Amino acid sequence: MAKRLFVTGTDTDAGKTHISCAILAHLGRMGQQVAGLKPIASGGRDDAERLWRHSTLQLHLDSHNPFYFAPPIAPHLAAGEAGVSLDVAKVLAAMAPWQHQQADWLLMEGAGGWRVPLNETEGFADLAKAWGGGVILVVGMKLGCVNHALLSAEAIGRDGLELIGWVANCGLGPMDRLDENLAYLERHLGAPLLARAGHQPDPAAIEVNWHPC
Repeated sequence: MAKRLFVTGTDTDAGKTHISCAILAHLGRMGQQVAGLKPIASGGRDDAERLWRHSTLQLHLDSHNPFYFAPPIAPHLAAGEAGVSLDVAKVLAAMAPWQHQQADWLLMEGAGGWRVPLNETEGFADLAKAWGGGVILVVGMKLGCVNHALLSAEAIGRDGLELIGWVANCGLGPMDRLDENLAYLERHLGAPLLARAGHQPDPAAIEVNWHPC
């Protein structure tokens, strides 16, 4: 059975897709069969297509990204405008084709941050819990990221999931005291730093310090 990962971020622009592609490339270089999944996307399918391209195991794009909406707004709002109801059971049912694939790793990328809603009673945190596996947190290194990262890590733990690692995305622009903020997070996040990403346009060039295989 494939091992599972869930990638979340400190906010919408933290760089989840770029880092997810880096992780897929890293596992692929280790000889692993990997697939990147973006079950729900708003603002188009560009992110899902990037995950598909970096997957060594590829099905039809609809199996990687079954729900997608054009407006670049919160997924539950975009779904409502399109007359589509989203819930955890429906999303997991759409992932059913992957149960029959010979994958070593299935990486699911969420939307926005940990508390982004799916509907009035469920959110992406509930999806992550139902999906299972470890959580990787992408921290967009910018002013305010320490608070966002610590709150996200706390919420992940309270929801009963394991934060297996985090990635510092330093490619968002200049940040005062970057090294000091990064060092603070290394001391306090309670999970290993898997990568420090810079301005690499090719995610495969990001060095990931994680060897789970």
